[in-house]
This record gives sequence, structure tokens and C-alpha cells, in this order.
Amino acid sequence: MAAMRIARTIAAIAALVAALAVSTLAAAEGEPSQAELRAAKALDAVRGDPLALHDFLKRMPKGGELHSHLHSAVFAETLIRDAIDDKLCVDGTAHAFAKPQSAAGDAPVCGEGAVPAASVYKDQRLYDGLIDAFSMRGFVPSEGDTGHDHFFGAFKKFGGVDPSHTGEWLDEVADRAARQNTQYLELMATPTWNRLNSITKDVAWRDDLQGLRQELLGKGLADDIPAAREFWDRAEAKRKALGRCGEQDEDAGCKVALRYIYEIFRNNPKELVFAQALFGFELASADPRVVAINFVGEEDGHDAMTDYEEHMRMVGFLRGLYPRIRVSLHAGELAPGLVPPEGLCCHIRLAVEQAGTERIGHGVDVMYEDHPYELLKTMADKGVLVEINLTSNDIILGISGDRHPFATYRKFGVPVALSTDDAGIERIDLTHEYVRAVADYALTYADLKDIVRNSLDHSFLPGASLWAGKGDYSRFAVECRNETPGGGEPSSPCASFLAASEKAAQEWELERRFQVFEASF
Repeated sequence: MAAMRIARTIAAIAALVAALAVSTLAAAEGEPSQAELRAAKALDAVRGDPLALHDFLKRMPKGGELHSHLHSAVFAETLIRDAIDDKLCVDGTAHAFAKPQSAAGDAPVCGEGAVPAASVYKDQRLYDGLIDAFSMRGFVPSEGDTGHDHFFGAFKKFGGVDPSHTGEWLDEVADRAARQNTQYLELMATPTWNRLNSITKDVAWRDDLQGLRQELLGKGLADDIPAAREFWDRAEAKRKALGRCGEQDEDAGCKVALRYIYEIFRNNPKELVFAQALFGFELASADPRVVAINFVGEEDGHDAMTDYEEHMRMVGFLRGLYPRIRVSLHAGELAPGLVPPEGLCCHIRLAVEQAGTERIGHGVDVMYEDHPYELLKTMADKGVLVEINLTSNDIILGISGDRHPFATYRKFGVPVALSTDDAGIERIDLTHEYVRAVADYALTYADLKDIVRNSLDHSFLPGASLWAGKGDYSRFAVECRNETPGGGEPSSPCASFLAASEKAAQEWELERRFQVFEASF
């Protein structure tokens, strides 16, 4: 009997491998396989059932997430725990962390109206108030407190937590990604500064960017690179220790690949913004874990609006000096009424044409820009991907449904990928965004596969793509043309190709995951 069971098991495995091979060959030829058609049918069967749809999309491979701010990707509960470790205080009126006046033993000495963070667990009302203040949970707009204001105000409330917790945050977001069948994350973060503020104190802004660059480098701006690299070394070591990475019982999150995008805070004096940008390009040149730079902060802020064109000139200038460094830019995170109508004219266009960005974060106001259809054609022709953040755009800008340009981008051939933006503040995950996209825009399973594949093909991982042409997901590159992800070891030419390209290796893994997922139906 045991021998018969073993034989049946072996036969079942062989049948599955054969099915995967046929499935992959059909997909490579541009035809949907029977397994893919069954998955599409399963999606159609649950699209009217939000709970079943969530389960389907949670299990579905989601490739990578390209637009996630690390500090605000962790949830409020984590930040409260970190504040206790840091011996911070809590201002009960402002619902914000506060620095202690002094420390007496293990307990901080707090100012008037503040209590030690450790006492929060004993006060459910205060605990709930902090979570609400640090996130959009239960938020209801009122006079003087819009979703935009509450969202951006949250950063100031939890901002006192020590960056030494970064390794814990990496562990948390990687574990959450793994639970949703997401394999790759590009996380926006900024290592702590040591010199930037002091270096720029006596530096006067001038239009001569080359001279300004030389002055900043001469003052030792690049001397902080070893400290920034050590910052990531410590964070990654902590992440690996928490997840027991490399051990037999390692957490699933250890399998999630992480890369970092250096954040530049745009609502600062121009000389400091340029110094940050220069340091970001220098750091990315020295540390392959830092794959790109990005400008962050309220795009409707005074400095961001006033200096926007100058910021794009900075990026374009630095790209010319550091052509290997990749760029994604927050652009068009604006809506009518948030700024004057003329303020919607051209942020996306300047990012694409002047800064030469390869990806756009948000891109909400594209149809309010000057000559929007020409801009859409330019973005499609250049393959500029838009990182779509549906929930974020709804709660901050009040833009959703048919007022959101998600469908417009797709209609005009502009590649898109779904992302969360600030999952901790929004209290969502990436699956939530896929559920929302399917429900609001009637996406098919084929649509979803294109969006997921975009997330890796437009990632900033080094190396050639697995696919024969940009945006063409019908054929593998010639080295792997007739190969089957998950169907056995790849041939020697394909194996060599995958070994030489981190991007192609991740795309290969995604296709393997799709085969396994589709074979389950």
C-alpha cells in the first residue's frame, strides 16, 4: 500500500511538472494556458465577493512593490513599542511622542502634560488616541483638519523614534510582503545625517550647479558615505537576526529581496535640497543596495511649488554626471483646489522631460497638465512607469474612481504598477490595493499579470530583463526562450543569463510563482 501511495505521489508530481511545462510554453507563445484560463475564471467568480476576492489576490503573486516609504510602512503599534524602548514620553493632548526632560534610571522624566511611553499600555484611551493620530484609522474630515493635513501631520507625531529601529522595520515589512506573495521591495528611506545641515549653513544658493557641487564636496559632503553604508549594514544585520535568515527555520520574509531609494526632502532651502540630492547620487554610486533617488514631502508645500522647476534642473544636472543612477520622482500628487489651477500645469512633464525620470510616483493631476495627451504619448513612448497609489490618493487628495487617471494611463499605453505609499498610516497592505483596483476598474486576470510583471520589469534591479521586449510579456529573452520556470533546472545558457541579471532572476521566480498559483485552480 505504501509503495502504491508513493507511486501515485510521484505520478502526480510528474503530471504537475508536465502541466507547468505546457503552461509556460503556451504563455511564452502569447497564448493563455489552460491553467491561466482557469485562474481567470476563478477571478471572475469572486470579483463580486470582496472577501473571496481578497483571498484570491492575497495568494496571487504580486512581484514587487516600488513605492513604499519605510518609516510610514510600519504600523503605529510598532512605533509605540519602539518609543517605549527609546524611553520617550507621550504628549497626551497632542497625541505625539516627546523627548524626555531627563532620564532617571529606566524611567524618563517627562514634562508637563506628558507621560512615559511605557504607561500607554495601561491607558487604552491614550493608546487608541495615538494609533488614530499616527494613522488614518477612523479619521473623519472636519473644518481645519482635512485628510491631507491629518496624513502629513502624522509624521511629526511619531517622528521622534530612533532610526536604530530600522532593522526591525525591515523585518516587519518583509514579513508582511512574504505573507502576500510579494518577492521584492524598493523602500524609500534616508540614513541619518551627520554633516548635511552644518555643511550648508554658510553655503549660499547660486545657479552655478557645477560650482555648488564642487563647494559641497570640498566641504566634506561625501565623507558621510561610510556612515550611511554602515547604517544599512546594521539595519540589515538586525533584520537577518530577527528573521533567523540563513537558518533552517528562517522566516518567510528572508526570501523577500530589499533595495533602497534615497529620499530627498523637497520642502527645504534650495542649497540643502541640492546637497541632499548630491549626497544621494554619491551614495547610490558607492552602495549597490541604494538603487535610486526620489524627492519626497508635500508637493503642494511652499518650497516644493516655488522651487519645483529648479529641483528638476538639479536632478537633470546630476543625472548627467551620474548616468548609472536611477531616478523615480513624486510628481503630480496634486488635485484641483489643493493649489491654484496654474499650479497643475507641468510637474509631471518637468519630471519626465527636464529631470529625465524613469518612473513617476502618483501622477494624479496628469489630465490637468498642459497638453496632457502629448504628455501621455511621451510617457508611453519612453516607457515611464507610474507608481499608482489608489488609497493614498483617495485619503489625501480625495481622488478615486473615474476621477483617478489609473484607467487613462492604461488606455494610452503608459505602464503602471500598484503600490501602497504609506501602508502603516493608511493601515492597508498591497493586497488591499489590488482588491481596490479590481473592484473599481474591472481588471481581468491578464490585466493583473501585466501590472505585476511591470513591477519587476520597471524595477531598479540591475541586469537585463527576462523578457524579449519592454512591455512585451509574450516571449522570454533568447537565452531562456524555450525554458520552463519551475519545470526543472534551466539550460546552461539560461542559467548563465539568470546568474548575470538580478532583474531576470526575480522575473524568472515570478513566473514560477504564477505557474504554481495557476496550477491550484
